[in-house]
Amino acid sequence: MPAKSSEATHGALVSESEPFRLKIRVYYEDTDFSGLVYHASYLRFLERGRTEFLRSLGIEHNVIFAGGGTGGFHFVVRAMTIDFLKPALMDDEIWVETITADVGGASIEMAQKIRRGQDLLLTAKVRIAVVAGGRARRIPSGILMKFKPTPIAVKPL
Repeated sequence: MPAKSSEATHGALVSESEPFRLKIRVYYEDTDFSGLVYHASYLRFLERGRTEFLRSLGIEHNVIFAGGGTGGFHFVVRAMTIDFLKPALMDDEIWVETITADVGGASIEMAQKIRRGQDLLLTAKVRIAVVAGGRARRIPSGILMKFKPTPIAVKPL
């Protein structure tokens, strides 16, 4: 599969056996009074990584909200586990790595890492589900087929 990238987001899907990577610069607004990244900021970084990963698969939120041939739905976070390993600092350049860890009929588990260079700062597992009309739904087949679990050898967790 050819590499995909976005100059605006600095995201790239290297291959199906490698994680999607999104480069993010840490700004003052992301930190607490000590200059370390505030824990809630990591949730935003992870969300950006997942959103750009979906975009790299051809899944855009505005299209699925509007129906886009699937009846209109949205993804919600059902469960999330985060291990904070090392802090990121103001002005760091960090990378959010995202892969598909598991695919089910009603939910998808993504594994994510945040790195600064070779330093692993955080690992996360996130299970997302589909909601339409205020109720959980099966993931539409046209969307589900775009997700392929990354081979175990490169899973970040």
